[in-house]
Amino acid sequence: MVGAIAGDIIGSVYEAHPIKTKDFPLFHPRCRFTDDSVLTIAVAEAIMTDGDYRRSVWGFGRRYPHAGYGGAFRRWLNSSSPEPYNSWGNGSAMRVSPVGWAFSSIDEVLTEAARSAEISHNHPEGIKGAQAAALAVFLARTTGDKEVVKNEIADRFGYDLNRTVDSIRPSYSFDVSCQGTVPEAIVAFLDANDYEDAIRNAISLGGDSDTLGCITGAIAEAYYGPVAQEVVDGVRAVLPEELWVITKRFCREYGPVYVWEG
Repeated sequence: MVGAIAGDIIGSVYEAHPIKTKDFPLFHPRCRFTDDSVLTIAVAEAIMTDGDYRRSVWGFGRRYPHAGYGGAFRRWLNSSSPEPYNSWGNGSAMRVSPVGWAFSSIDEVLTEAARSAEISHNHPEGIKGAQAAALAVFLARTTGDKEVVKNEIADRFGYDLNRTVDSIRPSYSFDVSCQGTVPEAIVAFLDANDYEDAIRNAISLGGDSDTLGCITGAIAEAYYGPVAQEVVDGVRAVLPEELWVITKRFCREYGPVYVWEG
């Protein structure tokens, strides 16, 4: 989960100012955590407690109201009784990665990913994007085989993963849809040599950088293992204590294994 949060934080500074290069400082001085981190941690908290994704996502979202939510989701947060609003946005996919760590079979991962999505993003594409992102994390950590990840996701969800970052980058632009974000995030992972390279791939596409970084970072951590101490330190420097404590607790329970210092 640290890998997902780090991807969000690293990409945060480029969301409003997209870039088309892999040459950038890993942690810019203006990096911050966004809604991607808050809601990823909310999903993790739900898994570790009562399994009520709506309660947790709604509660954490209201606790951190300035994290950068989209307009429709802000209205959902401000409702006293939030209902799904048929969204196909990538918000369902950016928060789902804990599901890929916590459950032990493909069927469980797909079921729980759908449950986590449909509290707000109950459009078929919203559910599909969440399932694909969670399954990619699950397969990356359990098989350690990029071809398995690629083929399983492509076959199940019809995403075109026969592309490279270099072929996507020139014409790609900001896209908040699941269908325009999740395949690109997976390609950024597939086309990488290590965790940092995956994050640089994702952000260099020039799209919804924090969300691309979050999804790609989640899969890359699941495949490559614990992220470097530099990355852990970068997360720790900006994440509020409450969110850091939950992150550590989730990793201790579900992995990957880190040696924490405070």
